[in-house]
Amino acid sequence: MTEKPLGSVIQGSLSQGLEVRLHPDVLVEDMRVGKFLVVQGVRSRFFCMLTDVALGTASQRIMANPPDPGNTFLQEVLAGTGTYGTINLTPMLMFTPEEVMQDENGRGTKQSGSYGVSLEGNGGGRAIASHQAQSSANIELLPVKTIPSHFSQVFDASERDFRAVFGWEDDPHRRNFAIGQPIDMDVPICLDLDRFVERSNGIFGKSGTGKSFLTRLLLSGIIRKRAAVNLIFDMHSEYGWEAASEGKRFSTVKGLRQLFPGQVQIYTLDPESTKRRGVRDAQELYIGYDQIDVEDLMLVRGELNLSEASLENAIILRNEFGKAWITRLLAMTNEEIQEFCETKMGSKSSIMALQRKLTRLDELKYIRNSCPHNYVGQILESLEAGKHVVVEFGSQSNLLSYMLATNVIARRIHASYVHKAEKFLQTKNVSDRPQQLVITIEEAHRFLDPSTVRQTIFGTIAREMRKYFVTLLVVDQRPSGIDNEVMSQVGTRITALLNDEKDIDAIFTGVSGGQSLRSVLAKLDSKQQALILGHAVPMPVVVRTRPYDETFYAEIGDTPWEEMPSASVFKAAESAKADLGF
Repeated sequence: MTEKPLGSVIQGSLSQGLEVRLHPDVLVEDMRVGKFLVVQGVRSRFFCMLTDVALGTASQRIMANPPDPGNTFLQEVLAGTGTYGTINLTPMLMFTPEEVMQDENGRGTKQSGSYGVSLEGNGGGRAIASHQAQSSANIELLPVKTIPSHFSQVFDASERDFRAVFGWEDDPHRRNFAIGQPIDMDVPICLDLDRFVERSNGIFGKSGTGKSFLTRLLLSGIIRKRAAVNLIFDMHSEYGWEAASEGKRFSTVKGLRQLFPGQVQIYTLDPESTKRRGVRDAQELYIGYDQIDVEDLMLVRGELNLSEASLENAIILRNEFGKAWITRLLAMTNEEIQEFCETKMGSKSSIMALQRKLTRLDELKYIRNSCPHNYVGQILESLEAGKHVVVEFGSQSNLLSYMLATNVIARRIHASYVHKAEKFLQTKNVSDRPQQLVITIEEAHRFLDPSTVRQTIFGTIAREMRKYFVTLLVVDQRPSGIDNEVMSQVGTRITALLNDEKDIDAIFTGVSGGQSLRSVLAKLDSKQQALILGHAVPMPVVVRTRPYDETFYAEIGDTPWEEMPSASVFKAAESAKADLGF
């Protein structure tokens, strides 16, 4: 080891982590929670996360009689001997390097080696082939099942360490995407997008921590690397086209359609709002009453104030009138309702209440009595063609509107994917394999809370995982509102700052060793920092998230901004903003 050691392991356990005493020349203030460190044992090298920082003294007398603030000489004498700093580390991964060498007789011998050409990670065999490795060492990254011995030295993680664990973005053998950098180094931290999209994932954080920017980053990476097709239910119209950025100075950031004009298609439930924002070529989208089922109403029962009795009578109506049951109900007179109840054993008061409350659906701009055109089928055709679909809500972004439309559309698309997956399992023909689909939803706790998760298609998708090639990307500020069973199925969790204890507990549902990471999550900055853990990374890591700016556009987008047909319109708008002093 040529690096400067930071400290020595003085005690610890596999369950509680390691305690490290810092060397006298190491400043305690340089040790930040979430920092990535390595411990060099006798045989193995341990990748660890710093989870706590503390101060210690060798004698109670020092605490009882501390040196005078002006007596710097005594303070320097005590530093490192009478007073010292300690840090707590949680080992995440370990490896025992073995280099296969040829002796002069041609026989193979094993010696301790450096980074090699193949790495396997925890929980699923993450392999990384490094074209930078010069030796023929074979390194296997494994879950930690032991700890280093006393006085093992602790070092800052090097760029080589990060590349060994997290890979690099240009790896030709993997769909790696750089999501950010460590908090104290300029080296990329990569997600394995193939592993990311094969399970449902979550982006969490309190309001104002940059969840939307994180979501744009990830969706851009999935599109650029062609890891899956996306169906994005854009509640606040901020993913498809340009949206306002956060900050005191007004500015805008590009949407996915602007970055990938040939790959992203926008559908809108509010065409007037979409046109006012300058969006070109957006497809209109409407939903007919005959597409709304009782299961969809169960999801929005709170917004419509529907009783259990009303829902039970809705089932009676559906069984009698089929898909046209809502249209028939809204057209029924009191006498017709009375006659229906007498013959079908329904409740007049419940059906009349249901009729009265369903009239609220007429206020939604995208609702029609019937839709001759199959809009959901059109979305499916776009997805099958490899297009990424953004569904904008415009002014129709209230919870009733968002939850109803999202559930109706997603339920039909999921049914289609189930049919395709079953056909693929039967034929085993590669051409019949459905494209992996990622469905992005906001306000996820509204769909996945314990009381409604059994009624929504999103609960079904979350529990089925990758069985039918459909997964979720849930964006939410209240993870504690999501059902525990669903949270345990979330593969990768990207979490910005959270303050509520219940929300922090929810993030670590089903995560072994999650208790040691609580302090890390609670100490994140409020902007551009996130804790990433789960299926798509070999170990938990704190990152400074990648900026979503002009540099990012140039690195990841399909078409330069200047080459877009509508670029001149937006250049003029930007010029006008500048003239007005924004």
